[in-house]
Amino acid sequence: MTTLVREAMLIEPRSLGAAATAQEAGQLLANPDVRAVFVCDQERLVGVVTRKTLIREVVAPGRDPRSTLLGDIAEAPHYTFDAASPAEEAFRFMEEKDVERVPVVEEGKLVGVLSRVVLQRRLAEDEPPDEEQA
Repeated sequence: MTTLVREAMLIEPRSLGAAATAQEAGQLLANPDVRAVFVCDQERLVGVVTRKTLIREVVAPGRDPRSTLLGDIAEAPHYTFDAASPAEEAFRFMEEKDVERVPVVEEGKLVGVLSRVVLQRRLAEDEPPDEEQA
């Protein structure tokens, strides 16, 4: 049976609305476990903000993080996966492109994030044992 992306994704990724501020994103990104904040408009994924985004778009040009809206600085995601995609294909793609996390969407709506490490573990669990080991 084929494992789907929706079965391996992490649900409820860190997200903020497009009208949220860079300061709000910075507060989330201050947690070392949070590497990206997904920016949504009416639950539709519009972009991603990372620490690099904040430095390049807010800090370096001297913009006010309290008034800079995420919708103005979010970068379009390089890749997305549909929740109904086969997980093995997603893993091969992530390996080929050397990406660690990819947002997961259904009809444009952000529903999760796929982590390469988590996906690798999940696929390993689904593999039948080698006959030599059995």
